[in-house]
Amino acid sequence: YFNLSTVNYLLIMALRLFTDKAMHIAAKYYQKAVAMELSKTGLRYEDLLNENEHDVKEALSLASPELITARVRRSTRAIDLNLKQKNFNDYVSPDVDQETFKSELYDELVQIRMRDQEYALLNFHKKS
Repeated sequence: YFNLSTVNYLLIMALRLFTDKAMHIAAKYYQKAVAMELSKTGLRYEDLLNENEHDVKEALSLASPELITARVRRSTRAIDLNLKQKNFNDYVSPDVDQETFKSELYDELVQIRMRDQEYALLNFHKKS
């Protein structure tokens, strides 16, 4: 037979398994909805990052000029299509992969955030 702590542990694990599965399903639907909206304008998910945040600004400063140029062109095109009330999918063939979730900036962004966290932890004693 089981003691109370074992039963609690099993219930927590079952609840966690259920919530993880539910979140995974919800995330798939959310990602599909976001991809559909981004494909209407030709933007990528990384184009939605706020350029005024410190870590994003630093990652963009370290990015290649081609990446910056492509980002600016996609944003300009999206603004133009929005003003004209047009859809990007009307101008491209349906079988073209727009690479909506292509990650070109995210790895650099993660490294910058990890570095900043490490720096904050190393200097935590100075704040106390």
